[in-house]
This record gives sequence, C-alpha cells and structure tokens, in this order.
Amino acid sequence: MRALIFPLIGLFLQGCTPSQQSMVDTFSTSLRGAPDVIVTDEEIQALPYATMYLRLNEGQRIFVVLGYRKNGLNKWLTQDHAMIVTDHGRLAKTVGLHSNLLEVTHLASDPLKNTAQLQNGLQWQRDIRWTEDGELRSARLTSTFTSAGKRTLLIAGLPVETQLWRETVRSVSPKCEWQNTFWIENTTGLVRQSQQMTGAGVLPAEMTLLKPAP
Repeated sequence: MRALIFPLIGLFLQGCTPSQQSMVDTFSTSLRGAPDVIVTDEEIQALPYATMYLRLNEGQRIFVVLGYRKNGLNKWLTQDHAMIVTDHGRLAKTVGLHSNLLEVTHLASDPLKNTAQLQNGLQWQRDIRWTEDGELRSARLTSTFTSAGKRTLLIAGLPVETQLWRETVRSVSPKCEWQNTFWIENTTGLVRQSQQMTGAGVLPAEMTLLKPAP
C-alpha cells in the first residue's frame, strides 16, 4: 500500500486525484493554526482510509491516516516522517519521535488480539525497550485486566457501544504502577479508543480510531 502522510496542522496526500486535493486544501485551510486538530464528521466519513486522532505525551492532538498494514501491524505516518505502529490497538513501536518505543515482546499473546476472550484477572507479561530524553531504558511489565462496564462513545458523529477495560500494569525496575484504558467496540472487538503509556509509566499516548480499515 502506498504511504499516505497527513501533516500535524494540515493534510497532504501524495498522488492526489483532483477531488482528493480539493478536500486536502479545505482541510489545510480549516485546520491551520488550531491548537488541536479537528476534522468534521463529514470529512472523516468521506475519506476512504482508516484514520485516527493521536495525542502523544500530552502534546497537540493530530489526525493521521493509515499508511501501511503489514503482518497484522498498522503503521501510521506523519508529515515529518515519524511512524506510529499499533497492533490490535496496542502501541507497539514508534520511530522518529523525540522519545521512542523501540520494542514490545510477546505481542502474539497480548489479550487485545482476542478481545472476545478478555476476562477479569487475565494477565500478560512482556518486556519493553524505549528511549527517554536520549537514554535507552527497558522494563519487564506484568498486566492484569479488569472490566469497567459498558460505555457509549460518540466517534465521528456515530454512537459506538463499547466495553471498557482497565489494564493495571506493574514494573519492578523501575518500580512503578499505572493503568492503561481500552474502549473495545461490542460488534467488532476493535479497540476504538485507548489511553496507554509508551514507556514504563511515562510518555502517555491517547488514540481514537475514527474510521477502521475496510
């Protein structure tokens, strides 16, 4: 699949058709200078691509389009060539940021790969490596999942019925504990919204899947 790159304050498509370019020009005009990118429901529905809102480390919320899908991994690209990789809604890797998630092990056994089988008390262990202010760090994490009931989200103008799951994550070294949160759509099992950490208790990431891949 050809790479599709959306800027932080405007949207740009390589190889646009005239109609697509017109849409991009409209987006660029309406979004320029906004502290948080806001795309209208109609514009989101009109795009034939998977899209999401993304906020990293409490920074500006941006709008990104799925660039590649390979081996079950979704790769989202930004104008400055940063790449965000997700696996069934889990943040799996980042490239080109000031601080990056380098590796998450045991992704094949991540409970998010089969959300229909999620149950209270389910555990998952993995190792992660990341950089923080230029320093290489690593940790072994143990997660425990807990159901927090039903929630209705409004995403791109459409109600989405979800099950809310909290993932309590513990690290021995560095010693810390935090919660990741996942809103899982009832009908598809997709993670439609999440709040999770890039490193061990640091570098928060918020993602909202606006339009899933067809």
